[in-house]
Amino acid sequence: MSASPLQPMNAVTNESPVQDQTLVAAYQAGDERAATELVCRHAAALARYLYGAGAPQGDVDDLVQETFFRAFRALASWRGDASFKAWLFRIAGNLHKDMFRRQKGRTMVSIEDHDVADGSDPAGEVAAGEAEDRLREGVRRLPRLQREVFLMRVQQGLDYQDISVALGTTPGAARVHYHHAVKRLRESVA
Repeated sequence: MSASPLQPMNAVTNESPVQDQTLVAAYQAGDERAATELVCRHAAALARYLYGAGAPQGDVDDLVQETFFRAFRALASWRGDASFKAWLFRIAGNLHKDMFRRQKGRTMVSIEDHDVADGSDPAGEVAAGEAEDRLREGVRRLPRLQREVFLMRVQQGLDYQDISVALGTTPGAARVHYHHAVKRLRESVA
């Protein structure tokens, strides 16, 4: 499974005619192709979410794979009260929190993974890079719930109901967390 978190972000994906619930039922009936379709459909979004939430790039694929492993093992516990995607995000978020606790917040930064600018507009690239760095740092500094709500809303296009189920909160609280996140990010990027 190769879901690079650096692929272009598409907040809302085009849903295929087959709904996730239908694929889940098919997988539970023994159709392995349904599981493959669910992984293909959601792996990239999970990777972007985890990377945006602060998971080290080298751990993102492992976290995505573990998310699907746990989801398929516990598929009977998905009640369908929220989307399958929101349920996956909850599992992924919990795995990321567990990993962070195990590492006690330690972060390894590789100096070999930095891209070289193409030089077509050096001043523009520097300004864009600085703005991106400020935004990424701003997102990293957000309180956990604000960061997760912001990423699920902006990056993944989830509605507040799905976000609330994924994070174990209410839709109203998700709206408040989103509002505060946007306000803080505006201040940090300005």
